[in-house]
Amino acid sequence: MKKLAKEIKKGDKLKLAGKIFTVEEIEISDVGKQGTKKCRIVAKPETGDKMVLIRPEDYPLEVV
Repeated sequence: MKKLAKEIKKGDKLKLAGKIFTVEEIEISDVGKQGTKKCRIVAKPETGDKMVLIRPEDYPLEVV
C-alpha cells in the first residue's frame, strides 16, 4: 500500500531499499522555493541505524 509523505505517521512501517523501517519522527516544513512543502522523515530499521529522508509532501512511499 502506498501513502503520500504527508500522510505518514509516527510508528508506521515503511519499505525502503528492500528493508523495513519504523518511522520515529516526521516534520513538515513550510512552502519553499520549489513551491511545495517538504517532509523530513526519521526512520530506523531493526539493526538500529537511523535514516533521514527529505521528500516533497506528495511523494509516494510504500507502507507495510
